[in-house]
Amino acid sequence: MPRPRPASPGPSEDDLDAVYDPGVPSRTQQKQESEALQALGLELLALPDSRLDAIGLPDNLRQALRDGKKITANGGKRRQMQYIGKLMRQVDAEPLREAVAAFKLGHAHDQLRLHELEATREALLADDQALQDYISAHPGWTFSSCAAWCAPHARTPPPSPSRAAGVAFASCSSS
Repeated sequence: MPRPRPASPGPSEDDLDAVYDPGVPSRTQQKQESEALQALGLELLALPDSRLDAIGLPDNLRQALRDGKKITANGGKRRQMQYIGKLMRQVDAEPLREAVAAFKLGHAHDQLRLHELEATREALLADDQALQDYISAHPGWTFSSCAAWCAPHARTPPPSPSRAAGVAFASCSSS
C-alpha cells in the first residue's frame, strides 16, 4: 500500500514573482523566434550567391548557407536549417529580411516587365497601327528599325514560350 504524501502548501506568491521575469521571453516565444529565423534562412537559401555576398553576412553564416544549398537529405537539411537559425540569432535579422524582400520585389518587377514586353511584342506583330504608336511613344526607335525587327518575327512561328520571352526581354529591355 502506498504511503500517503504530506500536503505541501505550494510556492508562495513571492516565490512565483521571483521566478517569473517579464523581461525574459518565454520558451514559446523563443521557439517562435527560432522558427522565424529558420524560415528566413530558408528564404536566404533561395537567393543567388552574388546576392548573399552583397548582403555582408558573417563568414560562418555564409558558409552554412552555401552548405545548406548542397544538402539534399531531409534530415540533414532540417539540421542545417536549425544550425542556420542558431547562427542567425547572433546577427541582426532585419537587413536580411529587407534583402530577401528586395530580391522578391525585383523578381516580381522583372516578371511584370516581361509580361508587358510580351504583350507589346504581340501587338507589334499583329497590327501596323500599334507599330506606329510604339514609334511615337519611343523616340529612339525609327520605323525602319522596328520594321526590321518585326519582319523576321512575323514570318516565322514564335519559338517556345520561354525562348520567345527571353529574346523579347533581351531585345526590348535595353530600349
